[in-house]
Amino acid sequence: MKKEDVPQDLGALGKITKEVCYATDDSGKYTTQLSNGWEVKATALDTAWQNVEERIAAAKQKVLNNEASPILFFMEKALMDVEILAGYTGFWQWQVKRHLKPSIFKHLSVKKMQKYADVFNISIHDLKTMTVHEV
Repeated sequence: MKKEDVPQDLGALGKITKEVCYATDDSGKYTTQLSNGWEVKATALDTAWQNVEERIAAAKQKVLNNEASPILFFMEKALMDVEILAGYTGFWQWQVKRHLKPSIFKHLSVKKMQKYADVFNISIHDLKTMTVHEV
């Protein structure tokens, strides 16, 4: 792409930062050029975040329907899967999967709940009630 063809569409982060792109100058050599964003990229990111929000809402509904423990909600909110959450908590993956069951979750020890709360940077009360504190 030529330097003058670098997209300058105001993207999601365009007001906050600029993106460095590689382009060719008049002599055909690669150089860097700042871009405010690219509409195609912004649309793709918006779609991805919409998908994330839908997954969080679905997880919350599962918890409210007593089909999953609040761990699922916070796991989705933190963009984690079972493998990642197991790595952060020190539990085995099979244990995390088991803790996703409401009947098992309500009998977890304070120590185990605290591990999850620490990973999600919340209190045990917030973990149990799905309270989210936005920063």
